Amino acid sequence: MLKLHDIHVRIGSVEAVRGFTMEVPPGAMIGLAGRNGAGKTTVMRAIMGLAKLTGGSIELDGVSMAKTEIHKRSALGAGYMPETRGLIPDLTVEENILLPTWVTPGVDGAARLRFVYEVMPELKEMAGRKALLLSGGQQKLAALGRALTVGSRLLLLDEPFEGVAPALAQRLSEVISALKSERLSIVMSMSELSHSETMLDRVWGIERGANMKAEA
Repeated sequence: MLKLHDIHVRIGSVEAVRGFTMEVPPGAMIGLAGRNGAGKTTVMRAIMGLAKLTGGSIELDGVSMAKTEIHKRSALGAGYMPETRGLIPDLTVEENILLPTWVTPGVDGAARLRFVYEVMPELKEMAGRKALLLSGGQQKLAALGRALTVGSRLLLLDEPFEGVAPALAQRLSEVISALKSERLSIVMSMSELSHSETMLDRVWGIERGANMKAEA
């Protein structure tokens, strides 16, 4: 479904990603593992167009992501949960979840919101709360819900368990495991595999922006 071939990304004078290659089959749950600063976030941002490729190619179901405008990538079925959550503090949880659907043509926001609430009923309970009032773990859940509204084919989850209390980390793990299906591929970046080793079909390692040996 997703193919990254020999991608390069330069941030200022630094080549943050140097010839990284990765393949994500349909319905697979893939780990992108590496130490802090290894290039995991830059790879995810490159997929979503938030970091510009200086070389290589990215394809989603044969469609060139590099040739697809940034605001149109979510319309391909790609959802992104950044490590920083990226919620708008003064919007409610529900407004934050729905935000991508307001700018993505062809997405049935009401239907996707119902799906998110089915998967994470706790979000429905806090729907009217402003994002700034949530704990770090609750913000992660809301950010995952937002990614799910447009991420019908591909979910990119950047450090989903980082900085989250153990109980909420376990809940996130349960939700992500339940999302696995033939239609949805998931890529999770992580510095540690403790919460997700049993969930993953394959792990791709990254070090200094380049491939490490892929582990089955």
